[in-house]
Amino acid sequence: MKKRIIFLILAVAALLAFVWMLNYRVISNKNGEKLSVVATLFPYYDFAKIVGGDKAEVSLLLPPGIEAHSFEPKPSDIFKINSADIFVYTGDFMEPWAKDILIGINNKKLSVVKAGDVVSLLNGSDEGLGSGADPHIWLDLLNSENIVDGILTAFVKKDPQNSDFYIQNAHNLKNELKDLDNSFKAGLSNCQTKTLIYGGHYAFGYLVKRYGLNYLAAQGFAPDSEPTARDLANLINELKKNNVGYVFYEELSSPKIAETISEETGAKLLLLNTAEKITKEDLNNNVSFIDIIKEDLVNLKTGLGCQ
Repeated sequence: MKKRIIFLILAVAALLAFVWMLNYRVISNKNGEKLSVVATLFPYYDFAKIVGGDKAEVSLLLPPGIEAHSFEPKPSDIFKINSADIFVYTGDFMEPWAKDILIGINNKKLSVVKAGDVVSLLNGSDEGLGSGADPHIWLDLLNSENIVDGILTAFVKKDPQNSDFYIQNAHNLKNELKDLDNSFKAGLSNCQTKTLIYGGHYAFGYLVKRYGLNYLAAQGFAPDSEPTARDLANLINELKKNNVGYVFYEELSSPKIAETISEETGAKLLLLNTAEKITKEDLNNNVSFIDIIKEDLVNLKTGLGCQ
């Protein structure tokens, strides 16, 4: 039933897009129009904005605070993708609804950047979480650099006359990501504990692997996963055993699990932000991906007692 609804939406969106493109011809950049870019998640949106600069109009498809897995695209969302020059998303394991949209749209000139195809993936089986890929790929900053390269390739393909501009912007962004990666390596090298207790979904597998941390989360990386009483008891025992003074909680979600652990152990609460979702206020204030991850490093150093 859901697929049938998506098919009908696609049909209407395709008709509207065809009429619109006849009038405005947004697919090409030959007449100096800004490239139209649609990104599903905030990290891709931010990277595309920086690479495209004033030569691109970048829009964030998912409204602030909405989970990618459970997002249900409206006809206007499908129309937006069908009218774009570039579409950036993770893959079927993060945005399962995107596949049907891409099959159904009639924009054959759309450049698709599938970020999951340009990075090294961690599988749930590797992390003891069952099958499937861990979708939080941007939390390995080397992956983020590769995603920037993927976005850059799409920009240059669509608008080769401004390739030097895009290449320079991407180069500057990748240098910032390299500097941030080095700050993480230095900042987390001398800590009282290497154990990170997270009262949310298993979202930081890439980050902890890169910087040699131990990681225990209350939930799996699927949005509908829920902790059992045994899971919580194990987290509380690990926190006490390792003398960990802080428990981290998830952005834009109820911190109830972290609060329960805190009440049982006396541990203090600290935010650890995946940057997957962003508040409307932060979006309007032009908070960047790098801003968010820098704040994560500050909180990690506090929570792990790093010198």
